[in-house]
Amino acid sequence: MQVSILPASRGPRWLVEGFAIFWRKPALLSFLVLGYWLTMAVISAAPVVGQMISFLLIPAFSVSMMNACRRIDRKEELPPQVLFSGFHRNLRALLNLGVIYILSTLAILCLSSLFDGGLLFRIMLTGKVQAGEVLNDTAVLISAQLVIVLLIPLILAFWFAPLLVAWHDMSTGKSLFFSLVACLRNWRPFLLYSLTVAVIGMFVHLIDAGNNAGPLLPTMITVTTSLILLPTLYASFYISYRDIFAGAQNVP
Repeated sequence: MQVSILPASRGPRWLVEGFAIFWRKPALLSFLVLGYWLTMAVISAAPVVGQMISFLLIPAFSVSMMNACRRIDRKEELPPQVLFSGFHRNLRALLNLGVIYILSTLAILCLSSLFDGGLLFRIMLTGKVQAGEVLNDTAVLISAQLVIVLLIPLILAFWFAPLLVAWHDMSTGKSLFFSLVACLRNWRPFLLYSLTVAVIGMFVHLIDAGNNAGPLLPTMITVTTSLILLPTLYASFYISYRDIFAGAQNVP
């Protein structure tokens, strides 16, 4: 499969063109993203195994979101069942990706436990900080930096993997390899893309933090920006695929 190597300037353009896709069907795409997050929240709420199941299903739901963005890009209608369209093709391989993602993340967090006695691991799993736990401890900072460094190649390996499995019938291992290679060969646009996303995120956070009009208005701002930014981000993922795998667009 041919992988295009793009200039750094393409990275921010993914967001611009992602917003253009969102703007063609803003209500439908926002509703789709909201439905996705609500579905994941319901699954995650199940006791004991809910969170694991939600992580397991992320690759299939990712394909569903990309199916929607591709249909909008091709000026096709979005059927009501598009949210679950990612479960119709190569589901076993997509579930395998979910298993690998879970196991890899757990392995990284276990490795970080060597530096902080498992504090970061426990916080990541429970989402709670117990009284007496010191988050600014040097050991915790070291383990957090280690987790970030190790998560970067994992994220790159999974960036295109679900699409390569669902749209190109690749095996699980092959899809991870091609995704990692494609991202590494295009590290410049991905770097600028990441920096642009970070700047936008900081700007939105500053707007929310600087608002003193009571709790209602900041909540409305957060919800509104989320219903714009999240669909735009998902659409930008599709644009990055469309750019980098430009020679492989004739997929079902």
